[in-house]
Amino acid sequence: MNITDFSLDTITLAGSLESKLDAAANAGFTQITLWAKDLSGHPDGFDAALHEVRQSGLRVNAIQVMRDYEGLSGQLHHHKVETVKTMLRLCEAVGAERLMICSTTSAHASGDIDHISADLRKVAMLATPLGVRVAYEALSWGRHVSDFALSWEIVQRADRANLGVCIDSFHVLANCSLNGTDFEALATIPGECIAFVQLSDFLWRDVHTPQERIDTARHLRVFPGEGVHSAELARMVRMIDRAGYRGDWSFEVFNDDYVHMPVDAVARRAWESAAWVASQSERRSLPRSIVHSARP
Repeated sequence: MNITDFSLDTITLAGSLESKLDAAANAGFTQITLWAKDLSGHPDGFDAALHEVRQSGLRVNAIQVMRDYEGLSGQLHHHKVETVKTMLRLCEAVGAERLMICSTTSAHASGDIDHISADLRKVAMLATPLGVRVAYEALSWGRHVSDFALSWEIVQRADRANLGVCIDSFHVLANCSLNGTDFEALATIPGECIAFVQLSDFLWRDVHTPQERIDTARHLRVFPGEGVHSAELARMVRMIDRAGYRGDWSFEVFNDDYVHMPVDAVARRAWESAAWVASQSERRSLPRSIVHSARP
């Protein structure tokens, strides 16, 4: 594991797309995780957004996020398929390596595992000629899929080389807090079947209800090394690393306080967190000065 394996998610930063890209690059990051709205919602238009991304020199590792996609039928399914095609075109335009899909919360979605697997297989097939990988993430408040073990079963059933699971540490930790679920099962997922890893922590142990999980996830996450689950996060990183995962790690940190701070200050915190996470790995390559700057 090298510190260049880490990226900052634009959702963590305030300001314009250009200021976010500049802050990430100035902090030392060489890659970025973008949201579709960073491109489609740019005040100067889509082409201006593409220009800013290309000028930044940052590699785009993923586009966030396709929601409430799987398990639908009829016109709802058709609408979501057309939407996912548009998002795949965004990935192609900006050179994004992955499209993120999170498990559905829709009341209209079927919980049938074969139905869900078939829908994800369809996305993976659409993504194949574009060279895009699909990362399926289990939201801890997902209607039918709320833990990584089930998302892994679904990915196996879909059986596409460019479809893998996304491991989000917040949702893993929230499930552990809620029902005592251990994450030892992470060790059963081969590293090459993990499409992406998103890291964050939070500042208390218990998130009992779905609404508590949603509120914490969307407003109160912190960087790894700043929260109360550092021991669990370090063990999680080592397990994923031992499984053979050699992909990218992104800090997806929704925090209302961070978006009131200067973007450069937040990006520096993220860089220190990257050094802390990398120092927890048994396979690391870090300059001594960077390791020493990490939080204890």
